[in-house]
Amino acid sequence: MKLEPTDLQAAVAAGILRADQREALWSFLSERTQGRSGDQPGFRATHILYYLGGLIAIGAMTLFMTLGWERYGGWGLFAISVAYGLLGIGLTEYLLKRRLRIPAGILAAFTVALTPLAVYALQVALGVWPDATPYRDYHAYVKWHWILMEFATLAVGAIMFYHYRLPFLLMPVAVTLWYMSMDLAPFLFAGLDAMLYWEVRKWVSLWFGLIIVLIAFWVDLRSRHARDDYAFWLYLFGVLAFWGGLSMLKSDSELNKFIYLCINLGLIAVGAALSRRIFAICGGLGVAGYLGHLSYNLFKDSLLFPFVLTFIGLAVIALGIKWQKYEGRIQRRILGWLPREVGELLERRQGV
Repeated sequence: MKLEPTDLQAAVAAGILRADQREALWSFLSERTQGRSGDQPGFRATHILYYLGGLIAIGAMTLFMTLGWERYGGWGLFAISVAYGLLGIGLTEYLLKRRLRIPAGILAAFTVALTPLAVYALQVALGVWPDATPYRDYHAYVKWHWILMEFATLAVGAIMFYHYRLPFLLMPVAVTLWYMSMDLAPFLFAGLDAMLYWEVRKWVSLWFGLIIVLIAFWVDLRSRHARDDYAFWLYLFGVLAFWGGLSMLKSDSELNKFIYLCINLGLIAVGAALSRRIFAICGGLGVAGYLGHLSYNLFKDSLLFPFVLTFIGLAVIALGIKWQKYEGRIQRRILGWLPREVGELLERRQGV
């Protein structure tokens, strides 16, 4: 909930506050907000510079790694990775002492992001890397070779998060889980027929993504009273893995396509309840895809379809107007049916 000076002035006009209380309350809230703003991510010039610099540094050692680095050899790459990692930890400690949690979290994430390179280099140095695939391809191709690197990254990320409790640390962890949702299939089912293997990959992505979303919800529940949002990155990549696998599933049945529509409507509802945009974005894309299927396939020669769709759209708007009128009462009743922990989470997310 965002307060403006006019809100407090309205409270004075309604007799809830005195004029002298308004000034004192606004001063108190302003000081409290300013004290928190440095700790909370936002669209500010300082934070943009933090994240831009951090993503460039992380990208330099991950997405934008050049083939020229292979000339350093396994031990050379391993030494560079360890040196960079120690530098990242040292800078994280330094920034935390200065109470700069956002850049500290970015530097800690940079350290975790170095783990795949270090594990790859160690495997090359020990002569156990399975083929000539360079590290550069880690972010471009789905292969079972990356699994050990991913498990190591999750382990380092868990240790770092346990020690520092910085939300941005979960970004490389969530990305690694997303990668793992794709790399598990070739690791577990490499011997399958090509067509069956492709279908299995979709299902692995779907179920793995769903598990990540459930873990994110558990994290959300556990941290519902914390100021930091620890579940954001897990939700983001969990939903992407789940929805991506779901949307790629082959279906020749109209019933299955309708079930797909219902699942996407469910994602929108969950996104609204948890105030998580990624659910609504993916759900909205799924609904649009289903309506496109109806328009271009099932009702491609229909004169009535656009009129019916327009009526449905207007009916949804009317439902929104009706919902707004009774929203508070409905929300309170729904919260009363839910477990206490879930109710507290939804209250915090929605500001009920």
